[in-house]
Amino acid sequence: MVVRTHCKGRGITGLHVGVNNVRRYFPRDISVIELQLDHLRIQCGLTPDFWHGQPDIFDPRLCAWLEARHLHGKCDRGPVPLAMIPAGNNSFRLQPVERNGHLHGRTRQAQQSAA
Repeated sequence: MVVRTHCKGRGITGLHVGVNNVRRYFPRDISVIELQLDHLRIQCGLTPDFWHGQPDIFDPRLCAWLEARHLHGKCDRGPVPLAMIPAGNNSFRLQPVERNGHLHGRTRQAQQSAA
């Protein structure tokens, strides 16, 4: 699924998952998901609002990673698309997406060879 960065101001950046993605990929009975950010794995809590029109994920560690890796400290930049790939039970891997919607670089090659 493709998600986008969502910035509420410097130091408050998360992921906008989208209502349709929430319905499709997130069971209502979960309150925590695991995100794989490069070599880092973090657990992020999901608020009840996640299922009620506010499909956003915010976490200080996710924010630091997004701002350093994808926003380069500039929150005023437009939303950045990222692939959020299921990687197990309530676990997802975040990867960059090229402008044409494909996975970025070596990651794309690894995905193709695994298929």
